[in-house]
Amino acid sequence: MRNGQRHWRRALLVALALVALQLGSLVAPAYACGCGAMVPQSGRQLSVRQETSAVRWDGHSEQIVMRLTVDGDAPKAAWIMPVPTRATVKLGDRALFGQLEELSAPVRRTRSYFWPREGDWPFGKDRRVGDGAPAPSAKPPVEVIGRERLGPFDVARLTASDPAALRDWLARNGFQLPPALATELRPYVEQKWEYVAIRLAPDQAGRTLRGSLDPLSLTFASDRLVYPMRLSRLAKNPQTLDLYVLAAHRMEPSSTIGGAAPTTLYAGEVAHPSGAIGDLVGRTEPVYLTALTQSFPQPARITGDHELRRAADDSGFQRVRYADELMTVGGAPAWLLTIGGALVVLLAGVLGGLLAVRGRRRRRAAAPPWPQPPLTRP
Repeated sequence: MRNGQRHWRRALLVALALVALQLGSLVAPAYACGCGAMVPQSGRQLSVRQETSAVRWDGHSEQIVMRLTVDGDAPKAAWIMPVPTRATVKLGDRALFGQLEELSAPVRRTRSYFWPREGDWPFGKDRRVGDGAPAPSAKPPVEVIGRERLGPFDVARLTASDPAALRDWLARNGFQLPPALATELRPYVEQKWEYVAIRLAPDQAGRTLRGSLDPLSLTFASDRLVYPMRLSRLAKNPQTLDLYVLAAHRMEPSSTIGGAAPTTLYAGEVAHPSGAIGDLVGRTEPVYLTALTQSFPQPARITGDHELRRAADDSGFQRVRYADELMTVGGAPAWLLTIGGALVVLLAGVLGGLLAVRGRRRRRAAAPPWPQPPLTRP
């Protein structure tokens, strides 16, 4: 009887553990974002579907404008962004990213081919084929430097000398800092970085955080161009970083920091900055735009933050998308005209040869017989 009760208790404990594990996976906080960490409200889910950032750097100060597109069922969330020095925060311009995308978009060019391909007459319908930081002075464990309301964001700029103190501050403000995230924050604490903690909430009560959020702009002093990436080690799914860098020269990451090799999508000088780009960098001097993308198939392998350096030269680069078109002359396929012309010439030659032979035969038939010499008698 006792053995039966023991087996029954063990089975029940195993079942309860499995249920707890499943529930834990449903309420576990979702980490997201290449240069920060998202902490949703307890028991809710939130993930960043897309992250696009523009970075301006003039050798002394850095400005990061970030736009997040999120999914989930959380009505509230907190986002933590480490920065090397004290930051000022404001709302970014939504038009900035549309202008950057337009500048760095591939150019379209046409390539002509001579012989017909599958889909061209006479094989089928016509078609076109495309290609393809300095250390601040000592501070209390957590110090609120400033707090303001920016649209749907409640922004608090913090310093923290202890991850546990930062965790306690978040808890008092309604958010739970996961232990793993506290561990990843420790290197920033040791380097005496500061943080921007942002409460995200929809404009209307009862709504959840979904879709593209208003961009946020963070500006801080820095004599090197650094893009915080360490917290993305906690991401469970592959990550992609899309980065627009506006500086005096073409820029490139100094290392892959555990991801795939970065790909340059565009590099070129913006001679006359205007619109949202002009508002970001100023309108008096040209600026060099470098557009990069990098994938992180295994985020746990990320080794640290991105540090970008000047490239070997300022050579330009732009992607090209080709549209292949059948070569035509006056609307007619060039191959057909060429073959037709060759056949005409060939037929003309054959016909000319036949006519020449016939003419020679006629001349021979019409010629008088050759005169015979007279016969003489002795």
